[in-house]
Amino acid sequence: MSTTDPAKSLDVVYSAKDVADVAKKYDDWAERYDTEMSTLGYRHPNICLAMLTRHLPRGEGPVLDAGAGTGLLGEWMHIVGYDGCEALDISEKMLEVAKRKQVYTDFHVAALGESLALPDDRFAAIVAAGVFTVGHVGAEGFDELIRVTRPGGIIVVTIKDTLYNGEVGARMRELADSGVWEIVEETPPYVSMPHRPDTVPSRAVVLKVK
Repeated sequence: MSTTDPAKSLDVVYSAKDVADVAKKYDDWAERYDTEMSTLGYRHPNICLAMLTRHLPRGEGPVLDAGAGTGLLGEWMHIVGYDGCEALDISEKMLEVAKRKQVYTDFHVAALGESLALPDDRFAAIVAAGVFTVGHVGAEGFDELIRVTRPGGIIVVTIKDTLYNGEVGARMRELADSGVWEIVEETPPYVSMPHRPDTVPSRAVVLKVK
């Protein structure tokens, strides 16, 4: 990926054909990711952090940053006092950048939507910023996140409105209706990248596992 236009970099990853292609495209983008997303005014990590602080006291237990990328959200969780955070991402190169920030205690290379080599009920919370979006993760990502979250733990996700109004939102509400989790808070739609005019709105949702 030779482009240095942030919007074009995004278009490249959104066009990925499969899991391996997503990983490769993020590997190619890793060293430029922080700078380019900052140029676009990227908001998902900020929103996720704000929602996490409303629902999880510090010291409650480990937090999994699912789709951690280069560790943008991990940095901010560390600054405000969440210790014991672990990073999971599909891209080894993105996680290499995250390791330099020295804010995570462990790293996992894995794809959401597939089986995770993590124990049941491990985490007090999971945050997934910018993961449930076009060309990335759909409703298939929920089951393993639920499995590795302890009863009473929370999952904070951002969901692109095209997915929220489709299969992902339907599955989220189905799991709430069946008593798997409770939808405890939801933001209004917001634009995650205000410096990209064609950005489709997203929203953040806090889910409490039962």
